[in-house]
Amino acid sequence: MNFKEAIQQPEYCFLHDSAIIQGNLCYLTVYGSYAHGTSNENSDLDLRGVAIEFQDALLLGRGLKQYEDKETDTVIYGLQKFVSICRGCNPNALELLGTRPEHVLFMDSAGKLLRDNIDLFLSKRAYQTFAGYATSQLRRIQNAMAHDSYPEVEKERHIKKSIDNMMFFVKDEYEINEGTFDFSIADEETDPHLSVSVHVDDMPLRKFIDVNSHIYTLLRNYDKLNHRNRKKDEAHLRKHAMHLVRLYLTGIDILRGNGVHTYREKDLALLREIRAGKISMEEVFKLAEDFEVEIKDAYIHSKLPATPDQRAIDNLLLQIYREQSW
Repeated sequence: MNFKEAIQQPEYCFLHDSAIIQGNLCYLTVYGSYAHGTSNENSDLDLRGVAIEFQDALLLGRGLKQYEDKETDTVIYGLQKFVSICRGCNPNALELLGTRPEHVLFMDSAGKLLRDNIDLFLSKRAYQTFAGYATSQLRRIQNAMAHDSYPEVEKERHIKKSIDNMMFFVKDEYEINEGTFDFSIADEETDPHLSVSVHVDDMPLRKFIDVNSHIYTLLRNYDKLNHRNRKKDEAHLRKHAMHLVRLYLTGIDILRGNGVHTYREKDLALLREIRAGKISMEEVFKLAEDFEVEIKDAYIHSKLPATPDQRAIDNLLLQIYREQSW
């Protein structure tokens, strides 16, 4: 597909005419299966980009957060929102800065600054986000395959594993002692449910609330997955399986200091075979177990900072704004 010709079609006129992003678009790239190299005959062209907020709206605290065109599956982030989610090591955001050069459809000096400074956003948070997203994909597959017959105790065990993985990261970020939060499954035979014992002595209230917010968000996301993914067909399941493997591989690369590679040339054969159904789900589950061990090891030995350098990121934002001619 010729991507640059495609976006000249009438349905993409909003990129040039929209009063929200007109003249302020600084970065636009191919997204999704085309960017990953895993597209097939059913794949649509997805685009993601970044626009610099209008000065007046920015000063009034009403700058662009996000613009969506559902017809073309295009999302344009406001600069500050994009930088914020990149700082959080969000896979969907970071991968926009790691696409192949030929997949970048527009980039001005501000967009180039973002792309050239991707390393500012990389930190050990990648363990939580990439492994967490991969686990969510795994959960979608297991929910859809099992439907209502999936044993409740197995669901609780899976959620416990996700929480344990998350807490492995959270305890370092918040400097929590081992054993402060102890999760277990109670009443496995009669009424299986997750239980927690909390051993706290003089923990700052805000820290306690923040940690509980992480746990709450994870559980809430699982509830959403339970609600919306029971009727996924086989093609969707294979796509989820491919994504969970890709997320693990990308996260491992980041934690090992190899940067962000959205198009994973060395892994394309494996990813395409998973999507085509040539690799069984049992094999995918085994791969997930192996990659979980590998990404945790990469996290432990990673030379990346625990969190990004906020001052450096702020300076990058200021540089972009100062160079902008509104």
